[in-house]
Amino acid sequence: MTGSTMSDQLSGRVAAVTGAGRGIGRGIALVLASRGAAVSVSDLDGAAAASVAAEIESSGGRSVSAAVDVTDPSSISRWIDSTIAVLGQVDICVPNAGVIGAAGFTTRKDYNSDDWRLTWGVNVQGLVNTADAVTPHMKQRRYGKIVNIASHGGREPRGVPDPGRGSIQAPYSVSKAAAIQWTHLLAIELGQFNINVNAVCPGRLWTPMWEAIALNHKALNPELSALSAREIFDRNIKATMPLGREQTPEDVGKAVAFLASEDASEITGQALNVNGGAIMN
Repeated sequence: MTGSTMSDQLSGRVAAVTGAGRGIGRGIALVLASRGAAVSVSDLDGAAAASVAAEIESSGGRSVSAAVDVTDPSSISRWIDSTIAVLGQVDICVPNAGVIGAAGFTTRKDYNSDDWRLTWGVNVQGLVNTADAVTPHMKQRRYGKIVNIASHGGREPRGVPDPGRGSIQAPYSVSKAAAIQWTHLLAIELGQFNINVNAVCPGRLWTPMWEAIALNHKALNPELSALSAREIFDRNIKATMPLGREQTPEDVGKAVAFLASEDASEITGQALNVNGGAIMN
């Protein structure tokens, strides 16, 4: 019996990933590359994107990189056009770039207008801008896989908020709920062009974003003052996740790889939780 192996699951495909210079985006880019895809790595920090691309190439993969601002449609369009010119096409698009809040988030109790403006601009409009740039190409080829990165924070709130959260994460949670709804609507629109649109909703990962959340908890809760940000994170994991462990960027990347593969050809308009069971829906 013969068949494809995991290492060639995405062989011949080209993936474009935003916010891939670090954290979840880096994990996604590395997993897609390990499954055989050529990867165009973008990030607001061009040096970070170039570093990830070099990492992929040093492992025998194909990669290009660019500095991209997802809030600027022209920036994304230039990146997609360049990716197609160099790598030939874009089969897989992963709009991953995201923010938790504006400057000063870690020490504030309540959200401000900058939090709303930034989270909406990056976490929602950034997804729309990315889709607008890549879908004409996918429609023409009548093929594409779009995997938005949302969050289980965009699901229905459950129980009492975590210590220190209060209203501070409201802009982030609302933006991620919008990302899930955008996924549903885009899947309906693009299905006729053989384009699958899904989302992955990560739970809690030790990334710079969650470190900022932990520091916010610490700043607003005196009883946590003796704990490090990592200790606060670990306590949260044990209290909220049935599996009792954090997720990793690679865990998210593996879910993205599945949804981007032909194994998921009949899956569209879905939002998959990768969260250790913290939220089940």
